[in-house]
Amino acid sequence: MTGQVLGEPCGGAHTDENAAIRINVGGFKKRLQSDTLSRFPETRLARLLHCQSKESILELCDDYDDTEKEFYFDRNPALFPYVLNFYNTGRLHVMAELCIFSFSQEIEYWGINEFFIDSCCSSSYHCRKMDQDREDWDDRSDEGSTTSSFDELLEFYNDASKFDKQLLGSARRRIWLMLDNPGYSVASRIISILSILVVLGSIATMCMNSMSEFSLLDSEGQPTEDPRFETVEHFGIGWFTLELVARFVVAPDLLHFFDHPLNVIDLVSILPFYLTLLINLVVESSPALANLGRVAQVLRLMRIFRILKLARHSTGLRSLGATLRNSYKEVGLLLLYLAVGVSFFSVMAYTVEKEDNEDLTTIPACWWWATVSMTTVGYGDVVPVSIAGKLTASACILAGILVVVLPITLIFNKFSLFYKRQKQLEIAMRSCDFDEGIKEVPSVNLRNYYAHKVKSLMASLSNMSRSSPSEQSLNESIH
Repeated sequence: MTGQVLGEPCGGAHTDENAAIRINVGGFKKRLQSDTLSRFPETRLARLLHCQSKESILELCDDYDDTEKEFYFDRNPALFPYVLNFYNTGRLHVMAELCIFSFSQEIEYWGINEFFIDSCCSSSYHCRKMDQDREDWDDRSDEGSTTSSFDELLEFYNDASKFDKQLLGSARRRIWLMLDNPGYSVASRIISILSILVVLGSIATMCMNSMSEFSLLDSEGQPTEDPRFETVEHFGIGWFTLELVARFVVAPDLLHFFDHPLNVIDLVSILPFYLTLLINLVVESSPALANLGRVAQVLRLMRIFRILKLARHSTGLRSLGATLRNSYKEVGLLLLYLAVGVSFFSVMAYTVEKEDNEDLTTIPACWWWATVSMTTVGYGDVVPVSIAGKLTASACILAGILVVVLPITLIFNKFSLFYKRQKQLEIAMRSCDFDEGIKEVPSVNLRNYYAHKVKSLMASLSNMSRSSPSEQSLNESIH
């Protein structure tokens, strides 16, 4: 087959505007006039008119019959009448019973843009498409929740199964579950409540110790700690140390014990106390190192990190940590928006206020004002005095509200996802029974899990098809 032979049906459009081409769409045959197709040169059928070789034709259709001069397309024939109507009228119409996703893919395949949808159908079409996108988001969220929870549950059972081959494995497993799973049993709930009270007591003691009403002076007039506060502090440190050592002893894998963030938090909560003791001993033995006492004061302030121990007993705090860990793009976007806004409005404030306001005479000083204003904190320590400055401040505050609100929705959606997943995981863990050893993995719908995985793969392939100017549909790529 030569380019000249193929040029008869395809190139006829150049010499005879009334020439027709024959197409076959899944068994639906139709003769289309070249001048009708030429009205929309960017569409797939119009591009066929300019083909001069078999290779170029087969890039646009699935098969070509040289004898009948017929172009074959392996597409849904039920949707092709909508394409024909578009070539005749120049507008697209969408029936209510159509699947929006299939229709969108179909018109994309034929090279027809969505802006050709007539006004009578455009509003309904885009609303239905937005609803479909929201359902896809919910499906992806449910999928992430299901698959991640399942993977974490399998990891939990894998850790629990390691005790079967260890010395006193059954007893160690019960202690491990009691310490690491606060809602597993009555004993674990009691330990959890006691741990929370100790953490709160330790934080309250540190706060009261900084108040002048509770401060004591020694014989030399130097401030010293109240013995009652020291007693509470030592009891708290003893409890936290016992808790950490017990978890370490009964851990299923000692080498990877500190890979868990909560175990690192437990270590950080007691480390300042022991480092402070060590520094005090060194200072007492070597007076020349008295400056180390300042390091001890800094370490004492690090006791505030004990508040993070509450994450072990709070689903919300763990979900918040997971959200921040997986939302670094959104957080970075928020910081970028704030940085741009602060830079812009600080220069504006400096320009209009430098001659009338002593507090805004430099751009770095205006950075502080712009940051406080954009985050809607509003300390009131620095305020514009001119009319232009007040208008600039109004624009800065309004821009700050928009900048902060936009990424918050994305972060909140992720928090809802992680909170839901964490609750599901906790319910599954609390229903575990290891009294007679591990015989089977807990009840999990593997069919749904597999379906989610396949759906994720198909969605990825579909997105790749839609995001690139490929001329092949998903079905064509599979077959």
